[in-house]
Amino acid sequence: MRIGILGDIHANTEALTAVVKSMREDGVDVFVQVGDIVGYGPEPSECIDIVRELGCVTCLGNHDAAVLDLLDTSYFNNFARAAIHWTKPRLRPEDLKFLRGLQLVERRPPFTVVHGSLHMPDQFGYVISPVEAIDSLDQQDTQLCFVGHSHVPAIYLRRDDSPQDIHVVPHSEAEISYKGFDRILMNVGSVGQPRDEDPRAAYGLVDTDLGIANIKRVVYDIPGVQRKIRDAGLPDVLANRLALGV
Repeated sequence: MRIGILGDIHANTEALTAVVKSMREDGVDVFVQVGDIVGYGPEPSECIDIVRELGCVTCLGNHDAAVLDLLDTSYFNNFARAAIHWTKPRLRPEDLKFLRGLQLVERRPPFTVVHGSLHMPDQFGYVISPVEAIDSLDQQDTQLCFVGHSHVPAIYLRRDDSPQDIHVVPHSEAEISYKGFDRILMNVGSVGQPRDEDPRAAYGLVDTDLGIANIKRVVYDIPGVQRKIRDAGLPDVLANRLALGV
């Protein structure tokens, strides 16, 4: 089985369509999305439509929760908060219904999907080092777990007989074999707003038959989405950062 994992999309249709095209070329069998379909970007409804049409196994992200009034916006920085307030009145009833149907955690053996961490998923904590990875791996009851939220891809691998010994594969390394490891926690980065100084859209690809995991990158039309962000009246910084990958 080939699993394609979409990271945080953040209402960036240009990035999402480029990634989906690459995934189809990869021969993906199952599509997964790790939450934060909306927020920051100018086309939330269009991105929700694509995720729904793909039949993605999807979980609730913190920006998704915020537009549903499930999360206090004081939790967010000024630019994120402005984008949430911009997004809310523009969502269609069917968009809200779809987002309300998302759960914090989705388990579909052999994988689990959560936005931030399996350790207190309702707190939307970040996995950015082996310390946070251990907390999440301790709660993981499937071999694979896919997360996003930090917008920085990395893969954490662990054997059950050595639970404190975490093997970390940074985003700069591409394809790895996870054979011999019992638990794999894969942060797939972000489709619509990478923050690892690589502006290309990121996504994850896992082949369960071969035991291979991969973080892939795709070039997309950044100037096109920047124009849409500015035309929509969203904060200019949300456009500028896309070209820098920060």
